[in-house]
Amino acid sequence: MAQASIPSIPVLYEDNHVIVVVKPVNVPTQEDDSHDPDLLTMIKQDLKHRHQKPGNVYLGLVHRLDRPVGGVMVFAKTSKAASRLSDAVRTRSIRKVYTAVVNGKPKQPQGTLTHYLLKDSKTNMVSVVPANKTGAKEAVLDYQVVDHIEGLSLVRVELHTGRPHQIRVQFSTIGCPLVGDQRYGAHLTKPGQQIALWSTELSFEHPTTKETLSFHSQPPKAYPWFLWNDRFQ
Repeated sequence: MAQASIPSIPVLYEDNHVIVVVKPVNVPTQEDDSHDPDLLTMIKQDLKHRHQKPGNVYLGLVHRLDRPVGGVMVFAKTSKAASRLSDAVRTRSIRKVYTAVVNGKPKQPQGTLTHYLLKDSKTNMVSVVPANKTGAKEAVLDYQVVDHIEGLSLVRVELHTGRPHQIRVQFSTIGCPLVGDQRYGAHLTKPGQQIALWSTELSFEHPTTKETLSFHSQPPKAYPWFLWNDRFQ
């Protein structure tokens, strides 16, 4: 295992097959229409420079985080690792846990949310639709309310599916949009406010050694996270 640090991107783990990093907020996971610097390209460039690799560097994208969301992510450094990790994503054997701050308080302190979601590629908006709607995909997550302060709830979320904007849409649908969500909670959000969603835990079976690897990342000490600073020491 090697630890390093790409400029502004902490590396939690790296070997010949995978690299685990902490994605900064407001950085696209991969190149998009904005053409802003993206995480996939930055890591490729770092690997090429740090390991003095000639030619193109392979880096497989096996899961994503929305642009405004930060936290722990894994990338594959070989095609074999990419294939096996992608299979793990499809079979829901990669454990992904997020921490969120939502407006209000869910009616139940813990539970499972199941909806059917449909993405409009033209507007990049996701909506809840009937299960029989063409193109609808099932979205499932478990949540637990950890604490409630000043009208906000700290929530632990475990994803069972990885649909676009899933956590944001599902909590907005139950009347508890995420703090700072400019897209699905704009009526409760100040312009420029950062979304309160962080990828805090990621566990997966190493694609070659079969060892279970687990990684953690804490949210930044900024609003509204500072309300629970004692939990993120």
